[in-house]
Amino acid sequence: MMNKFFSTALGRLRLLAFLEGISLLVLVGIAVPAKYYLHDPSLVKAIGPVHGMLFLLFVINTISLGVAQHWSFKTTTWKVLLACIIPFGTFYIDWKILSRLEITE
Repeated sequence: MMNKFFSTALGRLRLLAFLEGISLLVLVGIAVPAKYYLHDPSLVKAIGPVHGMLFLLFVINTISLGVAQHWSFKTTTWKVLLACIIPFGTFYIDWKILSRLEITE
């Protein structure tokens, strides 16, 4: 089951979507409140760069897969890209779009 997330470009994008979504929720829901309410920026300093890396990997992989699979930018690619800036967005887009896609070789 987990092998499909590593063996295909779509699987890797879905895995990145999950990880990016988790990192955004941890950053916004835990690290930023800790920074401002507890005056402890250490979590933001630790999680911020990880989230940034996952965000960039998600964007690059979305564009790469969209080009390779000839996704329409108006109907698919922009929705997937928009999802990564909205909390819970990557989980929704995985459920609504990515899990239903078939990859053409």
